[in-house]
Amino acid sequence: MRLVVINPNSTVSMTEKATIAARLAAPGAMIEGVTCHGSPPAIQGPEDDAICRPFVLTEVDRAAANGADAIIIACFDDPALDEARARVSIPVLGIGEAGFHAAMMLGGRFSVVTTLPVAIPILEANLAHYGLAQACARVRAAGVKVLDLEDETSGAVASVSAEIARAKAEDGVGAIVLGCAGMADLAARLEAEHGLKVIDGVGAAAAFAAALVNMRREQWHDT
Repeated sequence: MRLVVINPNSTVSMTEKATIAARLAAPGAMIEGVTCHGSPPAIQGPEDDAICRPFVLTEVDRAAANGADAIIIACFDDPALDEARARVSIPVLGIGEAGFHAAMMLGGRFSVVTTLPVAIPILEANLAHYGLAQACARVRAAGVKVLDLEDETSGAVASVSAEIARAKAEDGVGAIVLGCAGMADLAARLEAEHGLKVIDGVGAAAAFAAALVNMRREQWHDT
């Protein structure tokens, strides 16, 4: 099984982080990480989202043509997800949608902790588009830039943790979804810290992608 993880931004370290998270979640799969060189270094708001879309779709086409069994779009905004699904026949998963579903299955009602306030309207619109708005108590911003998550000295992780603590105290939820691929390596640490289910969308997408590929193979075998 071959899964391709597409990082819609141009920051290679984030591609590597997402690829590691996907490999941990789907250890039986061969997983390749792809960086959208030419995109912004981080996807922060609708302008960056619009710029990255053609790069994402180019990589989707390339992955499908090269024999990928499934594709993961590793940006929590799920840029170009609908368009990608419309142009290839293999499963395409967005880490935002996957994270939402995993949170519902593991913890019921959930809140999202993302990076900057500019992301909140995008994620709220996605939740409505997926029919999941009622399952989400609140989309919260930790007030950190995406690239600060790549700098251990920035204090970004502490800000994310503090926002999770506020969500736990105020939102009445059973799970937190980390609203950025740059947080992919933090889920286990933050879950242990807060005693609350913390979901990384990259890992959720990889696990779901592997399950979908296996399910389709079983269906083809049965026919």
